[in-house]
Amino acid sequence: MTEEPTLREACQGTPPLSARLEPWMQELLADPATCSSLLERYGSPLNVHDFSALPRNAAELTEVAEASGVDLRIFVARKANKTLGMVRAAHRAGLGVDVGSERELAQVVEAGVPPHDVVVTAAIKPDPVLRLALKSRSLLVLDNLDEVAASRRVAEQVTGAPSAEPGRPADWASDAPEPFPVALRLAPRPSDLIPPTRFGESARTWLELIDSGGLGDLLKVDGVHFHLHGYDPIARATALGEALELIDALRERGLAQDGAFVDIGGGIPMSYLDDAEQWDTFWHAHDRQASASGPGGGDRAADDGQPAAAPDAGGDAPAAPLTWRGEPLRQVYPYHQQVIRGPWLEQLLGHEIRPGTAAGQALRERGVQLRCEPGRSMMDGCGMTLARVIQRTSASDGVPLVGLEMNRTQCRSTSDDFLVDPILVRTGEDGSRKRSDPFEGFLVGAYCIEAELILRRRLAFPQGVAVGDVIALPNTAGYLMHILESASHQIPLASNVERVGGGAAGGSGGDRPSAEVADRSSTDGADRSSTAVEGSDSRPDVPGFNRDGIDRVLPIRA
Repeated sequence: MTEEPTLREACQGTPPLSARLEPWMQELLADPATCSSLLERYGSPLNVHDFSALPRNAAELTEVAEASGVDLRIFVARKANKTLGMVRAAHRAGLGVDVGSERELAQVVEAGVPPHDVVVTAAIKPDPVLRLALKSRSLLVLDNLDEVAASRRVAEQVTGAPSAEPGRPADWASDAPEPFPVALRLAPRPSDLIPPTRFGESARTWLELIDSGGLGDLLKVDGVHFHLHGYDPIARATALGEALELIDALRERGLAQDGAFVDIGGGIPMSYLDDAEQWDTFWHAHDRQASASGPGGGDRAADDGQPAAAPDAGGDAPAAPLTWRGEPLRQVYPYHQQVIRGPWLEQLLGHEIRPGTAAGQALRERGVQLRCEPGRSMMDGCGMTLARVIQRTSASDGVPLVGLEMNRTQCRSTSDDFLVDPILVRTGEDGSRKRSDPFEGFLVGAYCIEAELILRRRLAFPQGVAVGDVIALPNTAGYLMHILESASHQIPLASNVERVGGGAAGGSGGDRPSAEVADRSSTDGADRSSTAVEGSDSRPDVPGFNRDGIDRVLPIRA
């Protein structure tokens, strides 16, 4: 296997932000022929997956919970990665799945995941979502009063039984339908620690609804859910304390009894970078650039296309902007974090939510299960994106550009930029295609937009670039591949493949799936969907890789 420094030497940020690479990533990137074959067979860009890190990531949480005597249940956020391979890997690891749409739910049900392993948290729940959630008896998280009314109406349609009228006790007949499991989404009280949220209702609102009979008799509250922006474990612990108060009030009303839970949602941090010093150096250089640019955040920054000074060259500012046109990055994910997964959960459970009582103790005393819905931190190490170099050109003012066969939505989240250095795999040079001289420049994509930047940071290519080379964007499986991907210009979405054998190991975080489920989930659930693509490419897969069934699903309404 090629050593990491050799893999990284052909492309670095200015200053560098070196990605943490899983062994399987190093193995693939050290094999230029296979990288080329993958793009030749499946097109560019291509999302390559190996889910072997998923059980390990989950174990970091479950081990801390077990040591604290807390019952933890993990539901992997499907929105973080759309592949059916992720669903199968989560189920092999004994984890549940959190879904956010009718199609996500239908695919999980078709894959054979049992309803107790599914939670439906969609921000907007039209009737088809509610109907499928109720019919499958998956856990439905109720967000607001209108959603309660819609759920009651759909529940009556599904069962054929009228729900009890508000203000009148339910008339429980012996043949009354079993109520559907739901959770109430709590909007914690805003404070200096807890930001306002668009999700959920206050505890008071929920209790007033229940006391007035507004929940009806077809919906049964089993737990409380909340969603917070950010990654602060103390904010989560504070909101958890408020959620437990709501659990206490629900129990006084005969709800949330055995099997009660509080679900803290996602936002469990991970780190893309191992080197804290690199992260600090980048931001020091970024902030010096912003200060030198003055008000306007970089509008006056010059860019003459000349190579930037080396990261350790000193001086008051880089010789050339380290971002596109010197524009500052205003909202970015913290790509380096010191406290992640297990240690993060340890801080949450150890925080006192009232004098003398830590969060973990409060959960234990009540016999309440802790649930969470991580996405990014579970997908850490599970995928990367490959793209082919199509051209080398420059802007009219001389800024060097490398054109990739992909667009910016195919490696993008809500963060302004992906602050992780790509890997350049040298596959393009032959008798007719020559490698360029060394240079520094930017990666650009296929959309007809001036600022169509794959990454907004200046990159150094000390060995030059050839048409046909492969650019690898490491560790993109969580959100970056799929959350904002677009088929604008009618350019196809990226294909998705999984390494054969990746993620097949046993895991943690709950009961192992039954043999029936394991067998059913090994097939492509999407093939049975009305949205499946007919006449899919029949060419054989590249040895060692299988195409994911999600690529057979059209992103349109049937």
